[in-house]
Amino acid sequence: MRKACWWEGPGDSLRDGDQPLTEALRAIERPVFVVERDGRWSTATAGRAVWQPEAPSPAALPLRGTVSPLRIDELGDPGFLADLGLRLPYLGGSMAHGISSPAMAEALGRAGMLGFVGAAGQSPAWVEEAIDGLQRVSPAIPFGVNLIHSPNETGLEDALVDLLLRRNVHLVEASAFLTITLPLVRYRLSGIHRGPDGCIVTPNRIVAKASRVEVASKFFAPPPEKLVLELVAARHLTPEQARLATEVPMAQDLTAEADSGGHTDNRPAVCLLPTFLALRDRQQAQFRFSLPLRVGAAGGLATPQAAAAAFAMGAAYLLNGSVHQACVESGTSAAVREMLAQSGQADVAMAPAGDMFEMGVTVQVLKRGTMFAMRARKLYELYVAHGRLEDLSPADRDTLEKNVFRAPLSQIWEQTRAFFLERDPGQVKRAEQDPKHLMALVFRWYLGHSPKWAIAGDPGRRMDYQVWCGPAMGAFNEWAKGSHLEAPANRRVTGIAHNLLYGAAVVLRGNLLRAQGVPLPAAAADLRPLTADQLEERLTASLG
Repeated sequence: MRKACWWEGPGDSLRDGDQPLTEALRAIERPVFVVERDGRWSTATAGRAVWQPEAPSPAALPLRGTVSPLRIDELGDPGFLADLGLRLPYLGGSMAHGISSPAMAEALGRAGMLGFVGAAGQSPAWVEEAIDGLQRVSPAIPFGVNLIHSPNETGLEDALVDLLLRRNVHLVEASAFLTITLPLVRYRLSGIHRGPDGCIVTPNRIVAKASRVEVASKFFAPPPEKLVLELVAARHLTPEQARLATEVPMAQDLTAEADSGGHTDNRPAVCLLPTFLALRDRQQAQFRFSLPLRVGAAGGLATPQAAAAAFAMGAAYLLNGSVHQACVESGTSAAVREMLAQSGQADVAMAPAGDMFEMGVTVQVLKRGTMFAMRARKLYELYVAHGRLEDLSPADRDTLEKNVFRAPLSQIWEQTRAFFLERDPGQVKRAEQDPKHLMALVFRWYLGHSPKWAIAGDPGRRMDYQVWCGPAMGAFNEWAKGSHLEAPANRRVTGIAHNLLYGAAVVLRGNLLRAQGVPLPAAAADLRPLTADQLEERLTASLG
């Protein structure tokens, strides 16, 4: 086969040695030709490839390998980019309490990417202000808002959906869902209709995030009939809209969330993503949706090699979270950014989740520089072992009041009671009838305040910071070491995104050459982060 491949081009464009090949691979918007001349291999980025048995001209040289240009806006699924109005297949995942901030969403949106605002744990007024600011950006940018599953406070989902529909927010990231809920279906189906061409139009999109097949399959399926009928009975949907609902998936786009920060099942990406892609194909064949189902990747995508692997496996887009938390646009404190920038891959642990504490659900958090994970696990152990606060041993109670809560538990309950009387009075009524539930609410006080102390950078509570983080943060720090991105003050979401996409394109092109039998120099794998000026020079067409 190789003898039938030839290169024709200007002879003075050929360069010998490892460095020209490395530079050619990094010039991703130009082709690469590796040819044989005088018994050695040379590299060119101009000319043409000719596939025929005989040399097309006396000057033609045997072609040993070639790769086409690969712009970063050609990565992923072009249909995904078109449907969401994006230029680049890169998303900023939502992080609660506004850590994925409006500023982060705006920066990504202005760069042709997409960011989700972390609405979980924030007041309706804060969320509405964030939406208002992003909708005022000119020219208009794409953005979304996080809709998180709240099984212990079901009214929160309803209230947020009311706000999203009222403010015409047509894109959400659904996260931490264990099943499909009524508010989620109401959001998805609101305004569904047939267009003039007869195609079904669903104004509201859901990008779902899941790490289990049983959950993912519910999003790659029509809304549950029982919930649809409830919405019809409540006059949120018409009978015709209910009929249309049988022909659309809950989510057209699903993120395979591997080993990530926060809510995670610690799944390895190389196992999870192919599984979700196979699920996509099964669900598409079963339901015959007119809309194509797509799968993106998240979790551990902190280096160019990881990003390239995700695209090579078939990811429609990349979604990052942990590495963005250390960026200047994030809604956390400078103290947390510094802690994250110093972390390694092993500096994470699992700890009880504040929003699903009683269920034993855990979240992945930073353990370096904080005792939160250890203290939170102790609270859950005590919750499981006892039926009420009064059953705690004097020693355990003393430890909690001195080291964890720093106040009498009775005082913490009064604060908690006042909070829920305003937010969800039903919780107080239940707690006064069920002492174990009262204990859970008191323990959740610590789990709820710990991320706020971290976000505020409270120096007196540094040992109690709850910082959601996956091993990707450590991998990113190792990659960024010695570059301008080592310091958190230089980390910006667009710079990180462009570097990861650019590096992925270089890696993918290198792998294509290697598959043709071209040995790559070691330097070709050294993809240190580039500055904004360097990226602009190399991505002229992609960033156009």
